[in-house]
Amino acid sequence: MRQINQIIIHCSATIEGRHFTVDDIDRWHRERGFAKIGYHYVIYLDGSVHPGRAEHQVGAHTLGKNANSIGICYIGGLDLNRKPKDTRTPAQKKALRELVDRLKRKYPLATIHGHREFAKKDCPCFDVKTEL
Repeated sequence: MRQINQIIIHCSATIEGRHFTVDDIDRWHRERGFAKIGYHYVIYLDGSVHPGRAEHQVGAHTLGKNANSIGICYIGGLDLNRKPKDTRTPAQKKALRELVDRLKRKYPLATIHGHREFAKKDCPCFDVKTEL
């Protein structure tokens, strides 16, 4: 089993209100040369949580951090003009909090981060440190 020391939050960088699925992200990642979807979990607009890669598998979501992290992605992150925005629905916010809480119980030493802490991106388009 991998030793998980980080939980990293992402957005899909898609326009608010538009529904995408694990299968969509899997296709996008394969088109970029990944073996499969890089995230371990994806949170849909309705707040439902869907598995991507299995937790025991190394993800492909944050350069240099994948070996010991879990990647979570929520659908959204851009406004109608494709500008970064926290587009999470109330259901997504609730689901993210519950998923992070569950993962923290499973991996108590893991710290919580936004992707932007490790890359020059706005992802996940909200301040993870103050909210989670």
